[in-house]
Amino acid sequence: MSRWEFVGRRDELNRLLAAATGVDGRGLFYSGSAGLGKSRLLREALAGVPTDGYAVCTVSASATTAALPFGGLVQLLPAEQPQGLSPAGVLRWAVGQLQQQAAGRHIVLAVDDAHLLDPPSAALVHLIGRLANATVIGTLRDGEQLPLPIRALWTDGLVDHLELTPLGLADTTDLLAAILKGPVDPCSADRLWRLSGGNALLLRELVMAAPPGELTRTYGMWRWTGELTLAPTLTELIDTRIGQLTPGVRAVLELVAFGEPLGLHLLGQAVEPADVETAEERGLIAVERNDRRTDVRLAHPLYGEVMRRRCPVSRNRRLQARLAELVEAVGTRRRDDLLRVAVWRLDSGTAQDPALLLGAAAQAFTRYDVPLATRLARAALDADGGFDAAELLATLLMFADRPEEAIVMLDAVADDAAESGRRSRWVTVRGMVSYWGLSQESTVDDMAARAGELPDASDRTRVNAFEAIMRLHRLDTGPAVRLARAVLDRPAAGVAARELARCTLAHLQAAQGQLTLSGAAIHQVQTEAARWRGDMPYLQLALELARGTRLALAGDLAGIDAIVADEFADLAEAGDFRLGTGYLAILQAYAARLRGQSGMALKTSLGACAVLATSRVYAGLAHAERAQAAALRGDAAHAAEAMAEADRTHASGMAVLYPWLEQARGAVLAAAGDLGGAAKHLAALADRLRDDGFAGHEVLVLHDLVRLGQATAPVGPTCRDGSRRTVAQRLAELSERVDGPLPPLLARCARAVADNSADELLAVADDFAGLDLRVYAAEVTAEATRRLRRCRSGSAAAHARLGELLGRCDQVDTPALRLGQPALSDREWEVARLAAQGATSRAIAERLFLSSRTVDNHLQHVYSKLGVTGRTELRSVLRSYPGQEGDPAQ
Repeated sequence: MSRWEFVGRRDELNRLLAAATGVDGRGLFYSGSAGLGKSRLLREALAGVPTDGYAVCTVSASATTAALPFGGLVQLLPAEQPQGLSPAGVLRWAVGQLQQQAAGRHIVLAVDDAHLLDPPSAALVHLIGRLANATVIGTLRDGEQLPLPIRALWTDGLVDHLELTPLGLADTTDLLAAILKGPVDPCSADRLWRLSGGNALLLRELVMAAPPGELTRTYGMWRWTGELTLAPTLTELIDTRIGQLTPGVRAVLELVAFGEPLGLHLLGQAVEPADVETAEERGLIAVERNDRRTDVRLAHPLYGEVMRRRCPVSRNRRLQARLAELVEAVGTRRRDDLLRVAVWRLDSGTAQDPALLLGAAAQAFTRYDVPLATRLARAALDADGGFDAAELLATLLMFADRPEEAIVMLDAVADDAAESGRRSRWVTVRGMVSYWGLSQESTVDDMAARAGELPDASDRTRVNAFEAIMRLHRLDTGPAVRLARAVLDRPAAGVAARELARCTLAHLQAAQGQLTLSGAAIHQVQTEAARWRGDMPYLQLALELARGTRLALAGDLAGIDAIVADEFADLAEAGDFRLGTGYLAILQAYAARLRGQSGMALKTSLGACAVLATSRVYAGLAHAERAQAAALRGDAAHAAEAMAEADRTHASGMAVLYPWLEQARGAVLAAAGDLGGAAKHLAALADRLRDDGFAGHEVLVLHDLVRLGQATAPVGPTCRDGSRRTVAQRLAELSERVDGPLPPLLARCARAVADNSADELLAVADDFAGLDLRVYAAEVTAEATRRLRRCRSGSAAAHARLGELLGRCDQVDTPALRLGQPALSDREWEVARLAAQGATSRAIAERLFLSSRTVDNHLQHVYSKLGVTGRTELRSVLRSYPGQEGDPAQ
């Protein structure tokens, strides 16, 4: 970890390089706080300056040379200066020395930390900035006193002066991946970015300080446990920034550290306003307007870590109790006030009200902050919170991947669950933990028996709703539908029970291809969210599964983008709600894969596998999507390994997900070259889906058969006349039954393949591209190109379209694309690539040790096989074959 790879800052780097080499000679200075990477940015820019036309002079000013005349330029000027010169004469002499060293080249003077220059050096830098054959670029640190000649550089219009902002989340994520030699899961990257404030130096210290076990790698994805270690070097950096504190200012920082965001008026009641002003003037706190309130935060997240850790325990407890008193005095008016007060009371040792702790735990759960909700629920139980605390804690333990503990907790309060209202909650939570947490399928029948024992109709519907979704997940679709509809028909059913039942129907309707009905049901559940979230926050998972299934089967990638960017995604990620985060990552990988973003698909699916490593609910689905991403890249070994892991981790109680896993298995077989085995497997899968009534899934599997060249292959049962429908015919039937624009487009595609219609294939490809389904579009274009080559008509234009489509994808290598490649020999590919680059036949012959006649013969064969007329079309055609347009010597 001695040197981090330069990542991000491309716009800033290009601007600095353009300033150094620009024709107008106008320089550029970047200023910013320490650790943002200003010096590294300057070095990277200088590395790109061509030294044949530019004389690069680098100066690194420092505090040790600031008191010495020309100490800042000691690296550039001769050790001995002429005697008897006036100050102006010395400056002219120094300029002459630099021009002599430049030997007629344009001078680029780069000054790092220009605020530390001594006065003569600063004057010389300003003088050089005025020269016609010189440009000055450099860096400055915020908050430092600047030498007047340096400030005059931009006030005189000689250079531009810009602020270098902290790294964004994307650049921070890339930087972490570069230094750790592998991708970092989004949640860990987000936490490290927030803690470091986008400061590369602080980020480095955070990562380097992490002891073994805190940064772990699972399925190739790095995860950070969140346990922050403040190494001495990191603490020293923060101490330097904070500086010396008076008792009053320290009190301000400590209160804000424990209470941020803290209302300015509340802070003013606890400390002297003058101390608040001093802290703000020194850049230690930030005062910001938030709706109708003015809040105070620490200027950097790590300030809080240092202040909290250094605060004595007794003062820590006193401060947090004081914060609770302040908010309670004015009333818990903001949404988060109850939660904040409960945490302060808990941490200060003054939490005595189990109702407060239980209410706060429930609120934390509605925000999907599982660790915090678990902590508060356990405290509520310890404070004699009784059955309600035990039930909530058991639920949270389930979603923290600790189902065994949850079962023990529930069984311990079984006797307390006898009274009305509690029994149904106990039965459903225990059933949820047993079925999804421990994969006990017998739970479903147990739920049915227990529901019949409940005298209250509302309680029965709650249990029935859970039984319905469990039956759907294990493919008892008939009973699942009857139970779900019965719940919706009963006036006594509670809101959460009704909407859970509606999610069951919405998921099944999507699988059956009734996407319109499914969408209406999903919208209804979303409309009622405010009424069910407090009672059953985890119902969101059922909603997301139904919604995600519908969008994926519809090929609605924009819809997937929307839910991945929705509030729930942010809450689940921030709160370590792994089932939510993991499932949304699977959807994101799915959308990336269909767009041809194979790298993103693989990275995101790996992240899902890592997040779900300790859970079996969606783990198999995550590995199946990883297998699909690897297969798309042509990585057969990785795809097979991922598929094996999908089989190992797939929970039997999630049988409803079998279409996705088995479709992935077909892709894995095809990636390994077993096209016959893949076609046989997918045909059998299509038959199974037809029997199960999952028409929404069936259309996608049938299209996979079309992609393997099986549009005219028979599928399904034998008809009365002894014939069987072809894949194309079955897709045509389904296009009239399955909702949405995708099924008719898939049917058109299959018909065009069966009819050998290149023009229709190209029209279909355009429609696929319009839906952002780039992989499908590229494959259909490749098929059209292959057919056009046979008739030697219009293939060059089709090749160009294929090249454009593939240019918008990452590494993509599918059987359909390989089938479209012409059968050129290795030698013919070599000759074609060189000819496309403009090499003459004679030059090609000399390079490949062939005769010119042999080269011309090879080219004629190439033209014939590619369906082109000559060299002018060759280059654009080769772009449509990934990896074939480069230099054969590379």
